[in-house]
Amino acid sequence: MIMPFYDFQCLVCGKHARLQFSYSEYGKVQAVCPHCQSQEMKRRISRVAVAKSEEARLGNMMDADLSGLDENDPQSLGRFMRKMGQEMGEDMGDEFNEVVGRLEKGESPESIEQSMPDLAGGVDLPSDV
Repeated sequence: MIMPFYDFQCLVCGKHARLQFSYSEYGKVQAVCPHCQSQEMKRRISRVAVAKSEEARLGNMMDADLSGLDENDPQSLGRFMRKMGQEMGEDMGDEFNEVVGRLEKGESPESIEQSMPDLAGGVDLPSDV
């Protein structure tokens, strides 16, 4: 039997706890803080993941508002790349995260490319990208 996890915050000690109840137990069994044994627990809503097809993700990317994108502003490029990476719904990897982080800090794409010669698998990127 699969039992879901529920997130709580203790109103006495303030610590968070992830507790597991069956669907039939939820709301009937008192949540108890594993840290201080208090029963004064408040349910926290967990992050929700929404499954999207690849087609839907690509459609959302194509519909993205490009009005705020300034190709001459590294921070603008970084924000756009982060948004697109999040829209893909998967971890884009350490290299992607490093590039985006450096862009968001204002570093130029040229500087990043010089310091990461294996970027894009050693393929020369067009200068107009």
